[in-house]
Amino acid sequence: MSNGWVLPDEVLRDAPAYTPRPGELADLELLLTGAYTPLTGFMTRADLVSVSRRSRLADGSPWPVPVTLQVPTALAQGLDVRDPARRTLVLTDGEGAPVAALEVTDAWPVRDGVAGVGGPVRRLGDGGHGPFQRLRRTPEEIRALLPPGRVLGVIADRPLHRPQLAQIAHAARTLGAHLLVLIPVGEDNGGGLPPEALVRSVFAARDRMPPATLVAVPLSHRREEISDALLRARVSAAYGVTHLLSTGEMLSGAGLRVLVPRELAYDNRDGQWRWREDIPPRNRRLALSQAEIDDLLDRGFPLPEWHTPPAVAKELVRARPPRRYRGLVIFLTGLSGSGKSTIARGLADALREQGERTVTLLDGDVVRRELSAGLGFSKADRDANVRRIGWVAAEIARHRGVSICCPIAPYAQARATAREMALAAGAGFLLIHVATPLEVCEQRDRKGLYARARAGLLSGMTGIDDPYEEPTDADLVIDTTDLSVDEAVQSVLHHLTETGWVEPRHPTV
Repeated sequence: MSNGWVLPDEVLRDAPAYTPRPGELADLELLLTGAYTPLTGFMTRADLVSVSRRSRLADGSPWPVPVTLQVPTALAQGLDVRDPARRTLVLTDGEGAPVAALEVTDAWPVRDGVAGVGGPVRRLGDGGHGPFQRLRRTPEEIRALLPPGRVLGVIADRPLHRPQLAQIAHAARTLGAHLLVLIPVGEDNGGGLPPEALVRSVFAARDRMPPATLVAVPLSHRREEISDALLRARVSAAYGVTHLLSTGEMLSGAGLRVLVPRELAYDNRDGQWRWREDIPPRNRRLALSQAEIDDLLDRGFPLPEWHTPPAVAKELVRARPPRRYRGLVIFLTGLSGSGKSTIARGLADALREQGERTVTLLDGDVVRRELSAGLGFSKADRDANVRRIGWVAAEIARHRGVSICCPIAPYAQARATAREMALAAGAGFLLIHVATPLEVCEQRDRKGLYARARAGLLSGMTGIDDPYEEPTDADLVIDTTDLSVDEAVQSVLHHLTETGWVEPRHPTV
């Protein structure tokens, strides 16, 4: 691939624009910075075939995983790879600002409604915006800063506690290497923290590290563990790393030596971290698991100083406050007439009475009128409606409010998307399946919808001629057949109290 083509202003002005998905935007930035050398653009079919067969590009260069861009088929059909004036695609960030121009040299169908496009990319604009831009240096800039000799790379995709810091110090001392800490700042970095919170937590541990250079890298977590490890090794090598410290299983790649450290434990005789087998069992304290750390933070208990430096603990508490102070999306799903809206209204009233949080109720009918006017009841429109609700709810929860949503939300994938948006906003997500049976819902039929559907006067009625995918991941299941409204609301409040989202309260009146 070559990215030396020149585009006239009128070509860029008239070119279609497209916003890639978060993982594709991360790949795009790595392409533009040179971290994916020798790649200079998204892969074509020839590259993909070569990688799938031999883990090499079409020109013979080794490469561990595909780097692809997928767009709507209609968009790809509007491009002409044979016409220089009609093969340019402007790629934008999430706010619509141009980031790069893609010269599409290949386009092909992937699945229904989706096409793959490949070709070289060229940066547009000043290189982006957002928190910690000063840390997002190119591999060339970082290599120029590194001292000669060995460079120990650490991919800090999670906060660094004392056991990790002890491992880093031991490895750097053993190798006599300079330390380079790469902090993944892709939207999905795999560590469970927003990127800016992860950066702050790593900087909070800097005084506990050997002399180090820190760089923010737009790495996103990939589901394939081996591919993820190989790609991260490749990017590390581009930044000048010669030895890579793994906190788990990582394969050697890109000519690096990968170090897999032995397990450390805390020695309560003198407060030092040593290899586990060097400490008598009665004096040995193992590192906390991530689940144990999350549980302490969720319940508002301090992280023990023997395990976590106070400065790091402070940043983690800021990023993950106790549940009772954190934003929350309560998402009720169920058939029409199941009791979702009634429970949601009662729950909203109860939480407002307590006065601990701001509470916003996103009722299905109100949302249809105010937020999703014009949408129908096709699967695509239903998914769009749930996505809009999920986005608004996540933004409310981002600012530590409680959002209560009660659409039918019949499809599992749309509900999963709503959960993902809430978690990405640093909030909690509680999925409640109001599992009142269809026959009970039909008996209630306050709006007369079921009767009209049975009479053939209404199509697309969930539970009649349109499917309802029952949740398999519900946090709470309620059947209102034999429950009063107050009993159902109390069931939800009990769950919120037991899981730490609401503090126990005694009635005041």
